[in-house]
Amino acid sequence: MRVYFGAAMLALGLTCGVSAAAQRAAQLPPDVAQALTLERAGHTAEAIAAWQRVVAKQPGNGQAWAQIGLLEAHEGHYATAVDAYRKAQSLSPQIPGLELNLGLALFKADRFPEAAPLFERMLQAHPGDERLLVLAAMSFYGEHQYAKAIPYLKQAAAADKSNLQLRLTLAHCYLWTHQLEATLGVYKEILEIDPNSAAADMIAGEAMDEKGDNAGAVAQFRAAEKANPNEPQVHFGLAYLLWAQKRYEEAIPEFQAELKNDPGNYQARMYLGDTYLQMQQYDKAQRELEAIEHVAPKEALIHLDLGIIAQETNHRAVALRELKETVALTPQNVNAHFRLARIYQQMGNRAQAQAEFELTKTLNKQRDESLHERIAQANAHPNPDVAAGKKQPPTAPQP
Repeated sequence: MRVYFGAAMLALGLTCGVSAAAQRAAQLPPDVAQALTLERAGHTAEAIAAWQRVVAKQPGNGQAWAQIGLLEAHEGHYATAVDAYRKAQSLSPQIPGLELNLGLALFKADRFPEAAPLFERMLQAHPGDERLLVLAAMSFYGEHQYAKAIPYLKQAAAADKSNLQLRLTLAHCYLWTHQLEATLGVYKEILEIDPNSAAADMIAGEAMDEKGDNAGAVAQFRAAEKANPNEPQVHFGLAYLLWAQKRYEEAIPEFQAELKNDPGNYQARMYLGDTYLQMQQYDKAQRELEAIEHVAPKEALIHLDLGIIAQETNHRAVALRELKETVALTPQNVNAHFRLARIYQQMGNRAQAQAEFELTKTLNKQRDESLHERIAQANAHPNPDVAAGKKQPPTAPQP
C-alpha cells in the first residue's frame, strides 16, 4: 500500500547556511570571499572545493564546515554532508539551523535510527513544531518503528486538518501495529477529506481482512478499484482476497489487471500461476511461474508449485529438486514434506519416505499470509514519502 514520504517538504525552507550577517561582513579573507562568490554564482562543486581550502587552512572554522555540509547536501551527497555537519557541530554547535540540517541529511540518507532521536530532542525545545513532528514520525516510520511514529503523526494530523497524506500514513501505522478499530477510525477521517480515496478504501479493506470480515474486505477493495482502477496494488489486493477464499475464476482477471498496470509485479504473477495450478491448468501455471523464478528465487510458493507441476506431470527429478528447495526455504511446509515423502516412496527409498511422513505429523499447516502482509511484501522496499507535503507525491511504499 502506498504511504507518502515525499522529498518536496524537505526541499522547502528547511535548510540554513552561513548567516546573512556573516556574508555581509565588510572584511572577508580572500579564500572565504572566493567560496561565497562561487556559491552565489551556482558553481557548487567549485564552491565546495573553495570551502575545503578554507578548512585546510582553518580546521577549526565551524561555519566553513557547516557550509560544506549544506552544499554537499544540495548535491545529494548526504553521507559527506553528515560528516561535515558533525564536524561543524563539534566546533560551533551554536550555528543557527545546524542541528536541523544534520537531521535532514541523516533523514535523506535513510539513516532513520540516527535521525529520530535528534528530531525528538529538537521537539523538546520546540514542542508542537509541525515540521519536527512529521520528521520525527517519518524517521520512526522509516525504521519500521510504527508504534513510536503514531503519537507524532496524531499531533501533526491534529494540527493540519486537511492533510490526507498524514492520515494515510497514520492509518497504515495503526494497521501495521494491529490497532484495527483505530485504523478504521482514521479511514472515516480520510473520507471527510476525500470521499473517493482509493488508498483509504484499500486500508479499510486490509483492516477488515485482519478482522476476518471477508465480505467487507472484498467490498472495500471493489470500492477502491471503482474509485481508481490504476491505484497500485488495488487489483492485486482484491485478487489475493478472492484467491484466499478459493474463488479462483474471479481472482484470475484481477491478477491479470494488476499485471496490466504493473507488468513487473512478480507477486501478482506468482499467485496467478498458483491459481492456474489450483485449477489444474498446469501449462499456464508453469509458464507464469517460470517467468519469475529468477526474479524471486526465495519465494517458496514458486518452488512448491513448480515441484507440484513436475510431480503431477511425471518429471520426478525436477519435482525432487523444487520440493527440496521449498523445504530449504520453509522447513515447516507440510505440503512440501508430504509430496517429498510420496516421491521417495515412488523411488523405493522407504527410509527417507518414512522420515518425511513422520515430519508431516508434527507440523501444522501454514496459514495464508494476511492481505496486509502480502501487500507490504509487494511493495518490497519501503520508500517512506513524507506525509507532510501539502500536495501528494506521485508514488511510494511498505512496511
